[in-house]
Amino acid sequence: MGGTCLQLFGFLSSLVGWIGVVVAATTNDWVLTCDYSINTCRKLDEVGSRGLWADCVIAIGLYHCKPLADILTLPAHIQAARALMITSSFLGLPAVFLLLSAMPFIRMGHDPGAEKHKRFRLGGILIVILALCTIIATIWFPVSTHRETTIVTFGYSLYAGWIGAAFCLFGGSVIVCCAGEFNAFMENRFYYSSQGSGSPSHAKSANV
Repeated sequence: MGGTCLQLFGFLSSLVGWIGVVVAATTNDWVLTCDYSINTCRKLDEVGSRGLWADCVIAIGLYHCKPLADILTLPAHIQAARALMITSSFLGLPAVFLLLSAMPFIRMGHDPGAEKHKRFRLGGILIVILALCTIIATIWFPVSTHRETTIVTFGYSLYAGWIGAAFCLFGGSVIVCCAGEFNAFMENRFYYSSQGSGSPSHAKSANV
């Protein structure tokens, strides 16, 4: 029972974290920039919002964005952050599929516990890589942006990336570190389920 709870906990934590990573990768409110204090900039309608895909100007009743479409002229930190976040977002797809297919309540034919264990551990490794890519991108971007202009605060996209990376790193670590426990649990589960169709005396002798 403890192994199943850890599996479910690791999977749910990884899934929630991946959703946060996707939100961060697809939105533009990473940092708010201004040459003065935030209150002065809001009065002067000079608050800027920078993200991976656009530079925006925030004013009362106005949210105007200029897409960053020319890849060749973009700073290196934006291109690197884009690559890392895209990698993180797409890594989540096979990772979630592997984790879901290895859950105890999912049966895919006569799937042995050892194969489920391999898929579950591989999914956990992908989640950890996903989290590390997101951490690098969400730290590198604001640090490099601050060298070019003044950052007054962080946007919700950056917070979503940090929270998502934390959930993924925690969930992936639980999965990878406890994989041995899961393997033993699933082997016993599938062994007894396969022996259930046989005679009671055969199951008893097998346990001995």
